[in-house]
Amino acid sequence: MNDRLLSFLGICRRAKKLVIGAQVAAESAEQGRSCLILYSSDGSQNSLKPVLAAAKQKGVEVMCAGRTKEELSSALGRLCNVLSVEDRGFADRLKEIIGTEQGGEFDEKIQG
Repeated sequence: MNDRLLSFLGICRRAKKLVIGAQVAAESAEQGRSCLILYSSDGSQNSLKPVLAAAKQKGVEVMCAGRTKEELSSALGRLCNVLSVEDRGFADRLKEIIGTEQGGEFDEKIQG
């Protein structure tokens, strides 16, 4: 796998610092464990709503991973649209990788 983001997400998962799924990601944010929420570029807005609400309430950053649900699922071995990173160091590195790819811009949907 030559994709830095997907490779690093695999490392996060093996370290058990990645929670996969919208419902568990929302719970992770609500309980204060989440450092960063990532979502797929083609995911459903309806599945994101509770996650975004929890993230906003707890001040957790949310970013688009810039990958499709299929790409994320393939890399992580499990169907996923939303991910929660539960380690500050991993979250910071993922933000750096995504920021480099996207020119440092957060997703427009999240800013409003």
